[in-house]
Amino acid sequence: MSTFQAPKGTYDLIPPVSATFLAVREAIAAPLKNSGYGYVETPGFENVELFARGVGESTDIVSKEMYAFETKGGDKLALRPEGTASVLRAALEANLHKAGNLPVKLWYSGSYYRYERPQKGRYRHFSQVGAEAIGVEDPALDAELIILADQAYRSLGLRNFRILLNSLGDKECRPVYREALQGFLRGLDLDEETRRRIEINPLRVLDDKRADVQKQLVGAPMLRDYLCDACKAYHEEVRELLTVQGVAFEDDEKLVRGLDYYTRTTFEFVHDGLGAQSAVGGGGRYDGLSEMLGGPALPSVGWALGVDRTVLALAAEGVELDIPPATSVYAIPLGEEARRKLFGVVTELRAAGVATDFAFGGRGLKGAMKSANRSGARYTLVAGERDLEEGVAQLKDMESGEQTAIALDTLVAEVTRRLG
Repeated sequence: MSTFQAPKGTYDLIPPVSATFLAVREAIAAPLKNSGYGYVETPGFENVELFARGVGESTDIVSKEMYAFETKGGDKLALRPEGTASVLRAALEANLHKAGNLPVKLWYSGSYYRYERPQKGRYRHFSQVGAEAIGVEDPALDAELIILADQAYRSLGLRNFRILLNSLGDKECRPVYREALQGFLRGLDLDEETRRRIEINPLRVLDDKRADVQKQLVGAPMLRDYLCDACKAYHEEVRELLTVQGVAFEDDEKLVRGLDYYTRTTFEFVHDGLGAQSAVGGGGRYDGLSEMLGGPALPSVGWALGVDRTVLALAAEGVELDIPPATSVYAIPLGEEARRKLFGVVTELRAAGVATDFAFGGRGLKGAMKSANRSGARYTLVAGERDLEEGVAQLKDMESGEQTAIALDTLVAEVTRRLG
């Protein structure tokens, strides 16, 4: 065994499981690529202040879970705990909003880091695919992103997920609700830390998962009763657009999400087969975040879907993805001359787009055939001295067992034809 192991709360992605993760990432990205979203990739670490401003200093993410450190040069950096602040920072820095084509549509895929208590579905290193539409306030844009996520999940075969939907109001109506909620919460029997949260971001108290807290929240003021007419109309249009497109959702008046930057539309994708960590993804509108980061007013909306939890959701539903074998042809040389000849054929097959592997290490036929079976290859290509003298190689169909001698000069064309 190795002296070292993966750090606590992290994991290694290795074959064959890694193929499932790749397939999930590609399935989530596919609808985005088809809807005008361009790929963006940001550094794995950013200035601490970016997340303190954008995510919110009162959030658990910033106050408890962020991996922050100081460099030798004195810079205060943090491993990115989420994607939106980084993507918006990159868009602002590159002046993408000035190109005249709003919204700026971006998607991303990567690893994120939070110091949390490890458990199934919650890791200190996790993978997400996300999407952001920057610079336009339009209910159709909110609906588009929810629909694209719904399409991605359904393309994977997931069915038992639910979409929770709420509105958090805006800078006009939320302060009035905030004051009413604070008045209610101050009268409850809560611990010191939760009381501190009441003064900083009372909406997040509604998201507290503890049963004793939820019991006291019965009768709390509801945001829907404080929404201004503009927010009500906006939210109703989002709901109508989803309904017309046949996307089912549930209104959840307590849904606030864990980040300070959300305004108006907020949503979450949950899967009841995952236990406590039921959220597989979520997002919402964040109209004021650009200004928090020192940029112009750029109303925006986005989401992030957890790759790890999506894989767990697939397992919970018993969905097995149709992932093609990594190898279509496995070449086995018998002898040194055949080794040189087949290595050239393997190179040609790969150049022609055929996934091909080679029996390295000079193993005998029996051992090499076992490797061919384990590779999942559809065809095995075998050649010995006699075959070379005749100018052929033996092509064996691993499903039917049929073996055919194929002329070496037509081998690439024949294999390509058979694989279709």
